[in-house]
Amino acid sequence: MKDFLIMTRTIKTAALLLVLLTATHSANAQSGATRPRRVNPAPAPTPAATRAVSDTGATTGTTTPRRTTTPARTAPAATQRAASAGTARAFELFQQKQFEAAVREAKLVTANDPANSEAWKIAGFAEMELKRYAEAAADLQRALELQRAAGEEDANTSDALATAYVRTEKFAEALPLLVAATTRAGAKPDALTYYYRGLAEYRTNRRAEAEVSFNAAVKADPKNSASLFYLGRMAFERKDDAAAIQFLNRATTADPRLAEGWTLLTYSYLRRADAAGGEGPKADADYLSAIRASESLVRLRPDEAATALHGQALIRAKQYARAATALERVAASPEVKGETLYLLGFAYTQAKNSPKAVAALERAAAKTPQDVNIYRILGYNFEVLKQYAKALAAYEKGLTFAPEDAELKQSAERIRPFAQ
Repeated sequence: MKDFLIMTRTIKTAALLLVLLTATHSANAQSGATRPRRVNPAPAPTPAATRAVSDTGATTGTTTPRRTTTPARTAPAATQRAASAGTARAFELFQQKQFEAAVREAKLVTANDPANSEAWKIAGFAEMELKRYAEAAADLQRALELQRAAGEEDANTSDALATAYVRTEKFAEALPLLVAATTRAGAKPDALTYYYRGLAEYRTNRRAEAEVSFNAAVKADPKNSASLFYLGRMAFERKDDAAAIQFLNRATTADPRLAEGWTLLTYSYLRRADAAGGEGPKADADYLSAIRASESLVRLRPDEAATALHGQALIRAKQYARAATALERVAASPEVKGETLYLLGFAYTQAKNSPKAVAALERAAAKTPQDVNIYRILGYNFEVLKQYAKALAAYEKGLTFAPEDAELKQSAERIRPFAQ
């Protein structure tokens, strides 16, 4: 009996990558059917450029703005007195956590006194608390410009502006402010500030600097899950699976809700098992670890993409019946993807349940009609069921998309006499 290897179609997760599907199958059709052909593995998968949920998901850490500036001295005295009273009132409202009212009061001041940096600053801080980050960035930027013009730059304003830029994904603008925040004389940056710096460096393609910053964040807080995730992601990107697994395990232990962490951890285990040849105790252990990681992912996000990844992990561990059961839960949806149905058909084929394999593969062919591997394995299952005319039709359909495929040609010619 022969083994066979079939490569899966691309499955897009929130993450992420391509995974090769390897398995063995041994069953004989009365016609003498051979197994679907061996397909050479594709290059190792690489992560898609998707952003982790943790990118900007931490709390802002915005502090109460210190009153560091005064109304512009060039304004008339009456205007100065009104601005000072308005600014004091806005600050009081902020302290009372009446953020909307604080914004309104501060904007009344800036309307009459556009050079009042303190009012712009209070408005920006209040908008940060209201999670109106784009507005906050604009107002804090104006406050910082006025402070600099007066020679009174305030670190509190600069740091809040950096956070606002990160929250609005303006990483190039955030980075110099974050560098200043983490290198300021006498400053003791917290883990969140280092994380924001690392994120800004990562998103502006400064990977070496980002790694230093994320490590600094982890040194400040060993349970900083976001920084641990990015250290794992960067290790994965450079194909250092051992380091990726170490960091991602720490990230998901620190934050079990980190779906992207479980996703990449699953892929890391699968890729390391592949690198070990897919056989033997080490590979088996990694496949089982991939199953556990994908189970955690499905508990968090029981959607089709997560379930398909879990199904692949089960198939790679040769737990075909479990894979079919898991994939059936999403296969009933009319919106199910052809790739998922193909996985289901593959699992049923390996579990020697050809009737259910055919049902799944026919649906897969309707969804992704140009996938040659569907027709290859569909024809095989029809042969097992001794439905030779349908087997021939499946092989010939595959040949319309891959006319030079020697294995499909051989299968079609072999089955043709039985299809009469």
